[in-house]
Amino acid sequence: MDIDRIIEKAGGADEIAALAGVGLEAVRKWRQSRMVPTKHWPALLRVPGIALQDLTADLTTTETQQEQERETDVSNPCPPGANAALVLADGTVLWGRGFGAHTDGAVGELCFSTGMTGYQETLTDPSFAGQIVTFTFPHIGNVGTNADDNEAPKMAALGAVVKEDITAPASWRSHEPFAAWLRDHGRAGISGIDTRAITRTLRDNGPQTAILAFPENGRIDTDSLLNRARQWPGLEGMDLAKEVTRPKRVWTEGVWHSTKPVRENRRRVVAMDYGAKDNILRCLVTAGCDVTVLPATATAEEILELKPEGVFLSNGPGDPAATGTYAVPAIRKVLDANVPIFGICLGHQLLAQALGGKTYKLERGHRGANQPVKDVETGRVEITSQNHGFAVDEKSLPADVKVTHVSLFDGSNEGIASTTKDAFSVQYHPEASPGPSDSFYLFERFVAVMDRRAKAGA
Repeated sequence: MDIDRIIEKAGGADEIAALAGVGLEAVRKWRQSRMVPTKHWPALLRVPGIALQDLTADLTTTETQQEQERETDVSNPCPPGANAALVLADGTVLWGRGFGAHTDGAVGELCFSTGMTGYQETLTDPSFAGQIVTFTFPHIGNVGTNADDNEAPKMAALGAVVKEDITAPASWRSHEPFAAWLRDHGRAGISGIDTRAITRTLRDNGPQTAILAFPENGRIDTDSLLNRARQWPGLEGMDLAKEVTRPKRVWTEGVWHSTKPVRENRRRVVAMDYGAKDNILRCLVTAGCDVTVLPATATAEEILELKPEGVFLSNGPGDPAATGTYAVPAIRKVLDANVPIFGICLGHQLLAQALGGKTYKLERGHRGANQPVKDVETGRVEITSQNHGFAVDEKSLPADVKVTHVSLFDGSNEGIASTTKDAFSVQYHPEASPGPSDSFYLFERFVAVMDRRAKAGA
């Protein structure tokens, strides 16, 4: 019995609760047990599209068969009520209830995000490619999903780990339940997990490789999963920008409901897409830029051919040193051409390399909202949103590169600027607006640099 599909056919949790004469708490328990009590079947059978076989087929065959297999197969020690597992490379096995798309095992780096909202934006942020996201906030999925909150067309994260079972959407903006949205994107989630324990593990022991399994046949071989997790090489040395970048395109959409006046003298900007979030491109447009987006592998010649007044370096996933093998030479030529540059996240790390610096893997990444960053020059503290597992090594920066921002969590670098070129960057995400708009000035600063140069005839 696919309880999620039955609820969808009935028109949602509210509708099925009304049909059966029960409360939403009862529907939640149906999701948890993966079945509807037989006394409610007559009411559900009155719904067009729900047949008796929908309620009985899986119950009498698949689930019974799976239960028998679990009792006889020692390699499948799945406890009652569980149908999914999260296996860490250190041998930890966490059992839970799967939702979304079935998978025999999605393996990647396990990380955690502290945001209380924005789970859809998080999972579609290309910077999360190669990672399984644990949400510290317990109620994930409670506002459903919609077509507007994606940061990219496809979900980038490998899967989602949550504490509570997914409930029916409680937002007028919802177009589709979270579990159904995950299924559409071919990704799995697991609920019933002690997410605080995972967070402490990652905080104390650093990044962990993990594998998320939600097999369709219900058989979970933890030994095999553990071996697969231990064989995964990790994100260091991995270039993922090529996997999430998109083809050349012109971007015209601005920030929704912006009150800023539309500029007449707009600036030509090339945005390098190493895994760009859509809202970054919206912010560039709203700040006064005409934006042409180029893929991560674009050469300096392809960039300069468009005669940009400025070049933007986007966020993205993976190891900046690996992406830098082809991105940094192009950036250096743009610097040599004396074109202003502004970078965010991975773009910040790539600019640092192009200016002579190095990057390293953090013991624990920065992901989520409410991350305080200090502007070194003004002393002003911005509340930022972040998503990165690598950082710029300040000690490696040459004398003509100054530190502009630092993290108040661990003192790691959050911003740099060249003293000889019009080039600056930040590690955090000013477009995410967690402050809610503490950092939008950075886009305006980028445009101001281009305005100044245009006025001077540069």
